[in-house]
Order: sequence, then C-alpha cells, then structure tokens
Amino acid sequence: MTRLVTIAVLLASWIVLAGCDRSRESASIPERPNIVLILADDLGYSDISPYGAEIETPTLQRLAEGGMRFTLMHNTSKCFPSRAELLAGVYPEQSHMHDDPGAFENSVMIGEVLKQVGYRTLFVGKHHGTDNPYHWGFDHYRGLRDGAANYFNPGEQRPSDPGPPAQKAWAYPRTFAFDDSLVAPFTPEPGYYGTDTWTDWALDLLKQYEGEQKPFFLYLSYQAPHDPLQAPQETIAKYDGVYDEGYAAIRQARYERLVDSGLIDADTYPLSAPTYRDWEQLSAAEQGDQARRMEVYAAMIDRLDQNIGRVVDYLAQRGELENTLVMFASDNGASAEVVQIGDGPIGSVTRWASLGADWANVGNTPFRYYKNYNYQGGTATPFIVHWPAVVDPGTASEYVSRFVDIMPTLVEITGATYPERYREAPVVPMQGRSLVPVFRGEALQREGPLFWKWQDSRAVYRDGWKLVEHGDSGWELYNFDADRSETRNLAPQRPSLVATLDSIWTRWYDGTARYRNPETP
Repeated sequence: MTRLVTIAVLLASWIVLAGCDRSRESASIPERPNIVLILADDLGYSDISPYGAEIETPTLQRLAEGGMRFTLMHNTSKCFPSRAELLAGVYPEQSHMHDDPGAFENSVMIGEVLKQVGYRTLFVGKHHGTDNPYHWGFDHYRGLRDGAANYFNPGEQRPSDPGPPAQKAWAYPRTFAFDDSLVAPFTPEPGYYGTDTWTDWALDLLKQYEGEQKPFFLYLSYQAPHDPLQAPQETIAKYDGVYDEGYAAIRQARYERLVDSGLIDADTYPLSAPTYRDWEQLSAAEQGDQARRMEVYAAMIDRLDQNIGRVVDYLAQRGELENTLVMFASDNGASAEVVQIGDGPIGSVTRWASLGADWANVGNTPFRYYKNYNYQGGTATPFIVHWPAVVDPGTASEYVSRFVDIMPTLVEITGATYPERYREAPVVPMQGRSLVPVFRGEALQREGPLFWKWQDSRAVYRDGWKLVEHGDSGWELYNFDADRSETRNLAPQRPSLVATLDSIWTRWYDGTARYRNPETP
C-alpha cells in the first residue's frame, strides 16, 4: 500500500511538472511566488539527462520539460566565487570573494533583500565562506559553512564506521552551522548521507512554516557531485557496467542526445577535440578503476535528483508548485582536480577519490576544459527554470547570462528594493540584468559585457564575441554566433577586436581594484 501511495504522489507531481492544464490569462508576474534555488557542485554541462546524460535524472528532466532550459548560462568556473555571486548579485571581485572563501564585503545577501519584502528566507547546504548566512538575512541556515566534506561522516570516527572517515587533514575539521550555533567537527548519527540529510533539513524547515501566510525563499545548496566520490551502494549498483565502454563512447552518445533533443545544433556547437586518454590503451585494472569512479559519480547525481524530487513532490502535495519558481544550476563545470585520501572501495566512507580530467572532459560535453578554466567547459552550466505561472513548458533560451543576473531577477519578481547601504557601509550596485523577460519568452540580446577572472584564467564576452586566456598562452577569440564550443580561434584574424575587448576587460578589472585590495585608494 505504501508503495502504491508513493507512486500516486509521484504521478501527480509529474503531471504538474509536465505542464498539464497550464492555461494563463496573461504573462504578468504572479504576486509573491515561492522561490526555490537549487545549486549543484562540480556538475558538468552534460551530466544530467535534460542536457544529454545517460544518468537517471527524471525530476530534472520533468522540470525541464515543464519549463525552460538555458544553453548559455554561466558561473565563475570555481565553487566559492560562484556561490558568492549568487548570494550577492555582484562580481566576486567586488564582494572580496574573488581569491579565498572569506568574508563578504561591499555587499548584501539575497536573504536580507527578500526578507525585507516579507519572505521567509531559508538556506540549507554548502555556503563556502567564513560568514554565517544566519547573520545575513536568512531566518534559518543549516549546513556546511566550508568547502567539501565526507558525505557519510564529516566528523570523528563512529563505532559503526569500518575505519577512519576520509578527511582533508589540512582542512579538518569542517565547520557546520545550525542557525547561530557552529559545530566543528560535526559527527552525525549513523545513517547520515549529506545529500539525503540536507534535503531532510530543508523539508523540516518548510514544514515548520506550512501554515504561514507568506512566501518562502529556499536556497538548497548541495555539495554533490563534488568529491569525495561517495554514494549509497544501492544507487551505485544501478550503474554497474554502464561505463565499461569508456570515455569516447559515452561522450559521443551525450553529444548526439544533445543535438537530437534540439537543445543545441551541431554547427554552432561542434564537438571539441577530446583530451581524455585512449581507453583501449589503459590496462584492465585502470579501466576498472576509471569505470568505478564514473559509476559512483553517476550515483551521486542520481541521488541528487532523487532528493530534488522529494522537494518537488512536497510542493506538489501542498498545491504550491504552480506558484513556485524553481531554478537549478551548477557552480562550475565538472572538475579535473584530484584528491586521493584513505583506502577502501571508491564510494565508501574511508576513501576520498576524485573524478579526474578524463571523465571531466566527458562531463563538460561538448565544451573544452573544466573547472578552474574560463573556457566554456569551466563556466557553462545547465540552467533549468520551472515556473508554471510564467514560463512556457518545453522552451529553451540562448540568452547569454551569468549568475549576477539572478539577484536582479528576484528583485523584480518580488518587488524588493536593492539597498545602497548595508550595515552602515555602501553596497556595490547589482551587476546583472533581470531574466524575467527571458522567462516570458521574449527574444533578447545581451546588453553590455560580462567578465571573468579566476586565478590565471580570464575572459570577457560582448556582442557575440568571447575573448579568453588561460595562463600566459595569449588571448583567444571566439565568435559565439558560430562557435560556442570555442574550437576556432580567430584572434590572429581580428587583432583590432582583440585589442578592444582586452581594453574593456582591463578597465573592468582595474576598476575592481579597490574592492579586491581595500587599502587601494
């Protein structure tokens, strides 16, 4: 009986997500919608089924089918600056979150902005800074204040653990926050799995305010699928053998699904040259190790989707999904970073393993490179918007956008006023543009440039052209109208345009100096 009830609930929510009975009298913004912003961590562009993946993500698939997919939404290519940008609506260089995950300056968080217009503001999950969001306008904050932690046990070894939990010794203990209470180390009870438990916390908070006559803003900021590669065994088992055919076969299949779905076209998005190794040249042991890594990674994404489904089901049961704006994105592309700690099977509490560059190249199909690079493989994110009252089902947008656009979008939707000062200090004005016209289906072109700078990687986009450089390799120029995968460098043919965009980027970066270096006059 319980299983039948569960199936019935799922079917009901899927019908809502599919967009049935979605007639609208006008395209006006509904009054005070609920807002759910969901962020994944180190998830590649093609790592979910609406963007070509073989990984089972039925909830995200239905959100996409019932809403809008963006093809050109961008992050910063790095975890904490992207998260800072989402929270503050300014470039990380302006909030002083450009270099290290420290304290916010010159800025205000979205929790404070929406709280001032009557929203219940909730934040669950990864923050990746030294501030406690509870003191920045969020009515509740529960989660990992720091960067990455063990999914099964981020604290001390428990009697039930088969061995010491794999931890980054140089970053241990990680700090967790429960409103104004900080805990380090945080050693949970057996049965904890970060993605599952954080969803439990989010649902607990939503249920706490069920009878309240005010809208809510929930920022559900997951760590998955950032390493360590860890997932429940029953979910890993679903992908047994799926990746035995290797990198090339999986990448090609993803690309074909992306093109066949109509989300991208092969002319504008050519499949970039692969950077992974030749699978057939790997030893049997190495193939097994690599396949296992991807099986666990896929399981982490599968589990992420299951938990997003729990939130969507809850909203559907409450009858609130129709007037809830749900947004989903990733903080950067799939990661080539490698951390190796502990022993035991990949996927277990005692082992910290990473995905690696070969599978990251697959995860970011059809783009080049990965996290930490300002090429599309590092900065392009899947972005799904589901809002039945406004967004037409099954739509897509090629509008060039970035996380700085989220704050002005929510300010317009909620009627909030973005402050000029916060805590007796001036606040940098919002840097993005509202996406509400895009949500309504208007065909817009990006006005003004967008900028990137992370470590030794930098880029600028303007009027269909992107200039990008990593290290001291020199500027590369790409025409986004014809080559969004950045495969044909036109810098040698367009030196004057390179000089113009270089000047625009330099003026912007020099203009952020007083924020990056507070002692600069």
